[in-house]
Amino acid sequence: MQNSGSQTPRARHRRRSSEVVQEASKANGTHLLVNDQNKYRSMLIRAHSSVWMIGGFALVIYMGHLYITAMIVVIQIFMAKELFALLRRDPEDRRLPGIRMLNWHFFFTAMLFVYGRILSQQLVNTVTTDKVLYKLVSKLVKYHMIACYALYIAGFVWFIVTLKKKMYKYQFGQYAWTHMILIVVFTQSAFTVANIFEGIFWFLLPATLILCLRVLWAVSQWLTCPRKDLSTGWLHCDPGPFFRPEYYSISGLFPEWFPWKEVAIMPVQWHALCLGLFASIIAPFGGFFASGFKRAFKIKDFGDSIPGHGGITDRMDCQMVMAVFAYIYHQSFVVPQNLSVEMILEQILMNLTLEEQQALFMKLGQIINETMIAHS
Repeated sequence: MQNSGSQTPRARHRRRSSEVVQEASKANGTHLLVNDQNKYRSMLIRAHSSVWMIGGFALVIYMGHLYITAMIVVIQIFMAKELFALLRRDPEDRRLPGIRMLNWHFFFTAMLFVYGRILSQQLVNTVTTDKVLYKLVSKLVKYHMIACYALYIAGFVWFIVTLKKKMYKYQFGQYAWTHMILIVVFTQSAFTVANIFEGIFWFLLPATLILCLRVLWAVSQWLTCPRKDLSTGWLHCDPGPFFRPEYYSISGLFPEWFPWKEVAIMPVQWHALCLGLFASIIAPFGGFFASGFKRAFKIKDFGDSIPGHGGITDRMDCQMVMAVFAYIYHQSFVVPQNLSVEMILEQILMNLTLEEQQALFMKLGQIINETMIAHS
C-alpha cells in the first residue's frame, strides 16, 4: 500500500526569459525597417499622393477664385462623408432607409445658406448687365433666407415623422451628430471661401502657414486683388498700402559703420507675423482635437480618400481653426471700417428697384445742386 504521506514529485518548469525572444528578433534582419518592403511601399504611396496634391493645389490656385471655391466645396463633401460614416451602424440603417439622405439634406441646406450669404453680392455683380437675370437673382437673394429656413424645417419634420420605436436613441444621436458636423466642420471651413473673395492672398497665406509655417512675401495682383463677381478672368488692381514698403530708420540702433541705415517692411508682413503666431501656437490644437477624437472612436484615420495619408479630414483639422481666425482677423484689422462708394453702390443696386434708383438719383442731384449754390 502506497504511503499516503508521499507525494508525486511535480515537474518544475523554468520561466522562459523574454531576452531570448528579443535576441532572436534582433538576429532576424527581416524585421528591420531597412528591409521592410511594406514600409517602403507606404512611403512611396504617400510621396506619390503628396506630389499629386501639391500639383493639383497649385493648378487650382492658378485657375482662380471660382475654382478654389469649388475645391473647398469638394473637400467639405468628402469631410462630411467621412464623419457621417463614423457613427453609422448597418443594422440600424437598414431599418431606417432614409436616414442617410436626411443627413445630406441638412448638409446641403447649410451649404446653400452659408454660401448664399457669402456670395450673394458677387452673384448680383455678375448679372448686373442682364436685366432679366438681374431681376431673377435679386429675387433669389431677397428670399434666400426664407427658402433655406423652409428646407431646414422640411428636414426637421421629416426627422420627426420617421421616428421609430426602439430606434429613438440612434436617430437622435444621428441628428445631433449631423448638426455637430455642420457647426464644427462646415461652418468653420466655409469662412475660407469668404477669405478667397477678399483676395487669394488671404486664403493662401493662412493655408501655407499651416503647411510649412513660412510666409510668401512676393505676391502679384492675381493673389491680392479681391473678386467682386463670379467671373474667372484675370484681375488687375492696385494692391493697396498693405503691399507697399514702409521705411523705418535704424541708424540709432547700430554703430555708424553698420551698412544699413533703414529697413523696408510692408504692413502685410506685420499681419503675416500675427497669422504665423496663431498658426504656430493655437492652430495645432485643431490637430490635437482630431487626434483625441480618433482615439475616442478607436480609429487610425477618418477615411481613406488620400492613399497613404488617410482621409480629407485628417489633412484639414488645423485648417478649420485657421480659416475662422483668418476671416475674423481680416475683417477686424485689414478691411477698412468706413463705408466706401463701392459699398454704397452695391447696396443700392442690390436692394432698390429701378424706380427707386431713379428717384434716388434725382434727389441726390437736387441736393448736390443746392450745396453748390450755397457755396458759390
